[in-house]
This record gives sequence, structure tokens and C-alpha cells, in this order.
Amino acid sequence: MTLTLIDRTRRTDAAPDKGADTALDKGVVDTDAAPEKAPDAAPRRAVGREADGLAVASFVLGLVGLLVFNIVFGPMAIVMALLALVRHTRRRGRAFLGLSLGVADLAVLAALVTANGTVGWSIGG
Repeated sequence: MTLTLIDRTRRTDAAPDKGADTALDKGVVDTDAAPEKAPDAAPRRAVGREADGLAVASFVLGLVGLLVFNIVFGPMAIVMALLALVRHTRRRGRAFLGLSLGVADLAVLAALVTANGTVGWSIGG
């Protein structure tokens, strides 16, 4: 589906190079004129939402990574937090939390590997 926008302020009577016969029809829009560019607020908003989503995702992955799959979720949380910070997220605190939780995931993994000698671990056993 396409959306067509018509600029009603630009009329043929405003164009000096048009003939007198087109000046009589005041409801006709000048189709020869170049379309005006809309402000690019929508792409900026989409990038901001994407950066905010990355910050939240890094926080959630870092939090979940403390319990399970910290070898996978830790680095993912770190990368997503750094991407969110580079893209100027509005949720900087959440991105920093995701970054710190990702680093904590790797620290927990290092401690468990040192204690057990394996990457796998279980709770209560």
C-alpha cells in the first residue's frame, strides 16, 4: 500500500513560468516541482528504539547468564551493551548494568572452571 501526499500550498498560479491557462485552475497541484524532503525524525527514532532495545537485551542476557549458559550469554551481553552505548541509547544505566553483568558472567565462569575443572556445573549436587 502506498501513501500519496499532496502539497496544497504549491499551486500553478505561484509558478511564473506557467501559461495563463494554467493560472485559472487554482486547485491543480504543480507536478513538475521537486518533492520536498520530509524531516528524518523517523529513522532517528528507530535507531533510538533499537539502541534502547539493545540495552534492555544486554541487561536481560547478563542477568540470565549468571544462572545458565554464561559462556554464551556473557559475551552476548557485553557486545549488545557496547553497541547500545555506541548508538547513544537513552537507557545508559541499563546498558552499563548489562555490560557489568556480562563481565560478571565471565567471572563466574572463570571461577567455576577453576573450582571444578570443567565448563559444566549444576546447582545442589
